[in-house]
Amino acid sequence: MDAGLLGPRRALSEPVASEEPPYPSAPRAWCAVVLLLLLYVLSFVDRQVINLMVAPIRAEFAIGDFGASLLMGFGFAVFYTFFGIPIARLADTRSRRAIVAAGLAVWSAMTAACGFARTYTQLILARMGVGVGEAALSPSAYSSIADAFPPQRRGAAMGVYSMGSYLGSGLAFLLGGYLIGFVGEDRLHEIPLVGTVHSWQLVFLLVGLPGLLLLPLLATIPEPFRRGGRGLRGSGAVSSREAWRYLRENKAAFLCHNLGFALLAFSGYGSGAWTPTFLQRNHGMSAAESGIALGWIMTLAGTLGIVFGGWLADRLAAGGRRDAMMRVGLIASLVWIPAGVLYPIVEDRSLALALMVPALFTSGMPWGAAAAAVQEMTPNPMRAQATAVYLFVISLIGLGIGPSAVAFLTDYVFRDDLAVRWSLMWVSLAAHVGAALFLRSGLRPFVRSLDRCKQWSEVSAPR
Repeated sequence: MDAGLLGPRRALSEPVASEEPPYPSAPRAWCAVVLLLLLYVLSFVDRQVINLMVAPIRAEFAIGDFGASLLMGFGFAVFYTFFGIPIARLADTRSRRAIVAAGLAVWSAMTAACGFARTYTQLILARMGVGVGEAALSPSAYSSIADAFPPQRRGAAMGVYSMGSYLGSGLAFLLGGYLIGFVGEDRLHEIPLVGTVHSWQLVFLLVGLPGLLLLPLLATIPEPFRRGGRGLRGSGAVSSREAWRYLRENKAAFLCHNLGFALLAFSGYGSGAWTPTFLQRNHGMSAAESGIALGWIMTLAGTLGIVFGGWLADRLAAGGRRDAMMRVGLIASLVWIPAGVLYPIVEDRSLALALMVPALFTSGMPWGAAAAAVQEMTPNPMRAQATAVYLFVISLIGLGIGPSAVAFLTDYVFRDDLAVRWSLMWVSLAAHVGAALFLRSGLRPFVRSLDRCKQWSEVSAPR
């Protein structure tokens, strides 16, 4: 371990590694990852369950696909992204555990509030509130995991946490499918103290309220020691101006990384939002059937893809590939193309579902490596802020625009609800080609940023 990262005022060459506490024990660190994974899964369930209920929400509020896409994507993403950066600033200097707890309380309550919405405006405001709450989770979680694991084990740990996106999305479809099958697709329900609600409103209540029961578990998450540079003394803070200066000095790496992975998110969120509707419109499946089928595929294939991607990144890094985290994203963006292009346009339902397996597996591969790359090329005192910028970009482009891009093509270019299959194909293909170009261009800048991060920490270490 570099002496420049550690110790009080002394020569950088002196052995001071003993002054930095050891990493937490493996069981303790992995227990924290598992609990953060559980929260991440819950956040995606609350975020994505709406994708199953496009038809009743369209009918309730007399909107088209584009109006529904604002609920699924932009209405959530704009607040998720813009609140993420100031919350991440707090995560670089304050208790990350407390920030996660506050976020959990907000997003769970606001998901339940979606079940009380009587107008389109009320529903989109509640979705914005979900975004505000969820903005607290990942910057704090990524920063905590990076401080709990040594670099050679960080890719796997990030990959396990990142499984939450696919586990959560898959469980959103599975749980939503089973709930819709249980409560009915178009029924009214009398709820004590609430009154009459539609089936889609009851689903929001059922998935939102249980999150509040998990708050006590957060007391079991340790607050890891902040490692590296100025993170070892005093407040551990650097100014926002200094953080932005570091990002500008490494703009080639951050731009290629953020935009490359944002385009993969653009494809992933666009597909995730509209694949259930595609299965219902083009293959005659009910909302419950499409949710259960897609849920199983996404939960298994997507989750295995993330684990494999984290393993592959660590293997490449162990083999001397310093650009391993970026390279995994490049590989995934290309190997996705055959199955990802074909599954929306084949006529046979069984073949379409079969092709979704490799498509979702390769879609999951990059996400542990993508998060780990941000931690690797950013000094500790600004990691949460760099993570928030990364989440800002991928969420605004991916979640904010991806679903609306598919809906825009369907409503205003093809002008046919059944053409959602072609919208899915063209949006995703264009996104993956663009992602491959950005990630390929970013390999060398990423390695240079690794060196600059090391130099920053050495120069900035307390002396």
